[in-house]
Amino acid sequence: MPGVSHAVCCARRLYYSMSGRDGKVKAQLQHMRPAGERPEREAALEELALVSASPPGSLAPAAGRREARSALSTTGGIGSSRARSKSRSKRLDGKEETPGAEPAPMETPARKLLLQNRGSTETGLQITGTGKILQGKAESNGTAGAREGRGQQGREDGNRASKKRKPVSVDSSKAKTSLEALKVSIRQLKWKEFPIGRRVACDIYWHGVSFHDNENIFSGQVNKFPGMIEMLRKINLSRAVRTMQELFPEEYNFYPRSWILPEEYQLFSTQVRVAKDKDASWKPTFIVKPDGGSQGDGIYLIRDPSDIRVVGSTQCKNAVVQEYIQKPLLIDKLKFDIRLYVLVKSLEPLEIYIAKEGLSRFCTEAYQEPSQKNLNHVFMHLTNYSLNVHSDNFVHSDSTNTGSKRTFSSILYRLASKGVDIKKVWSDIISLVIKTVIALVPELKVYYQADIPPGKPGPTCFQILGFDILLMKNLKPILLEVNANPSMRIEHEQEVSPGVFEYVPSPVDEEVKVGVIRDTLRLVDPGQRKLTNHQLHLSGNGSELQEDILEMASPDKAEQDGGVKVENLPSLCLKQVFPKYTKQFNYLRIVERISALFMRFLGVKGTMRLGPTGFRTFIRNCKLSNSNFSMASVDILYIDITRRWNGLGADQRESGMGLQAFVEAFLYLAQRRFKSLPLHQQAEALADLCESQLNGVDEKRLLCSRGVAERRTTFTSCQPEGMQSGLSAPAPNQLQCLDAASKSGDYRPHQSL
Repeated sequence: MPGVSHAVCCARRLYYSMSGRDGKVKAQLQHMRPAGERPEREAALEELALVSASPPGSLAPAAGRREARSALSTTGGIGSSRARSKSRSKRLDGKEETPGAEPAPMETPARKLLLQNRGSTETGLQITGTGKILQGKAESNGTAGAREGRGQQGREDGNRASKKRKPVSVDSSKAKTSLEALKVSIRQLKWKEFPIGRRVACDIYWHGVSFHDNENIFSGQVNKFPGMIEMLRKINLSRAVRTMQELFPEEYNFYPRSWILPEEYQLFSTQVRVAKDKDASWKPTFIVKPDGGSQGDGIYLIRDPSDIRVVGSTQCKNAVVQEYIQKPLLIDKLKFDIRLYVLVKSLEPLEIYIAKEGLSRFCTEAYQEPSQKNLNHVFMHLTNYSLNVHSDNFVHSDSTNTGSKRTFSSILYRLASKGVDIKKVWSDIISLVIKTVIALVPELKVYYQADIPPGKPGPTCFQILGFDILLMKNLKPILLEVNANPSMRIEHEQEVSPGVFEYVPSPVDEEVKVGVIRDTLRLVDPGQRKLTNHQLHLSGNGSELQEDILEMASPDKAEQDGGVKVENLPSLCLKQVFPKYTKQFNYLRIVERISALFMRFLGVKGTMRLGPTGFRTFIRNCKLSNSNFSMASVDILYIDITRRWNGLGADQRESGMGLQAFVEAFLYLAQRRFKSLPLHQQAEALADLCESQLNGVDEKRLLCSRGVAERRTTFTSCQPEGMQSGLSAPAPNQLQCLDAASKSGDYRPHQSL
């Protein structure tokens, strides 16, 4: 084979003429030479490697390179017969070859490597794999298509891995009685549960009692709001609703008239006596509820204020006494109430969801209007499950339509069959829930900023509340109470044999409560997974009760969570009612505006009480004092209201004016300034005035800050180079700004204007 011999001679001649730097390449080629390879092919490989490794201006001429490629073509290397036949028909760019013209060199990976390395200053050629040099798209262990396919598959796997996020982590170590329902929900979502917690942060913390069950949480989400337990005690709930009743008496007539014991006992006695004097036939009944009671503990009925137990003694406990609803709606001659689950997803912005299914809890003794003889019949008058479960008449049922605990929808179906307007019932219930939460939010925000001040690292919060609602005979819903920690047990205690009790599953509880917890987790999912069309459509029972008005994102953008498709889950059982119905209820949020003013002047982060200086600053900045209401009168007002509220058994951990006392002072000022308007319009007008004045203060402060910054920049730029880092005296305009900020209460010595 003279062609090959000539190529080998040229390759050897070029090889020995190379510098010692190229000897490294020879060593690599010798080391990588496959066993049994022909000497001619080895020489051609050496030639090709040397040529490719030669820097610009080396001794390897173009002719030598062509000879090396020709030799490889003859030996079946780069230019195989199949590749040569293809190169004759078409060029790489798809253009036809001109007959008789010199064929252009084929654009192969090896040629690209040669062209690339001509301008390289590297001292060696890196060869991986088997040591064979590939022709075109052919590969030593398969076709180029396979290689490209593997590369494409790798890219797809990488993209899929980047899209596939880790499952949401849930700390259930403090879940307590809701643990079983939570476990079922996490398994359905295919999230990750940490039953004993973990050192690194979790996405969600599920607490059983309060926000403070697990201390030192700086991220994630917690299923409790700070202060929710305190706000939903009987007394604080009554006070919050009473404030709204003063402002909007017609809108808040769903809450029974209430008195706080012992402080309002004399008022209660006087009002009852006066009402009886006007109507001798009036025979009222009242229900007494301990402030911190739960599960029906300590609740009893009375006919006269004198029947209240231990009033005036040192053992008297704080309680609320309410008018008893004597004409409730009855089913099967039994009184019942409704437990509805409400999710408060956030306070700012306010988001409220209502579960479309609830529980109906029945008394176990046929109802009779209260009389002196049956006042103590708790199984007749009190609907608490924890009481009635001990009755011999309590019926455990696997059906959702029968028994002493049923689904709310089963009751509504029954009413609908009698011609009741179910939409009206639902509308009234939704209105009751939204109005109640609006009454709670102002003080909840104060608690929130005390535990998680703005700018401080901390978790976000959400919470499931239990609303206990009674339907009157005329189907008007009445709010009985709101539970911060509604029972989420999905089993009940049952006597399986004489004297032997064990917990057995409760199908009704599991159907309702697991759905509430699971869909709460879905709504607070940190990945904000969008729901699929399957989730947005309901089970298709055709009932208006199951109408889903929850507005979600476009279903065609559904995502996956940890490889689990969300369309495998049932549709959401929680329906958004706020901000969906913002227009209908936003006018009720006047106390939130008052709360914002209160928090602005608290001063020290984390405090919940307004001191006398903060109150004076509020009056001065809002320009509420005048010749008829001097600053001395402001101080007297502050002292009188604060002293009276502190004497009502309020929290004594801090001194000063709490939010409820501030609201009273605010309404007093509104009545003085806007005498001819209704109370809620007076409050709105004063809030508008205060916000306008404070906006002006903020604008002036911003202008002063900009002016000071500009003067500092100008002053520094005018200093000699060596003095620019030194301190300079404040400009006159800066002193004026500092004085104005100090008077406005916005100045802090440690803060920069």
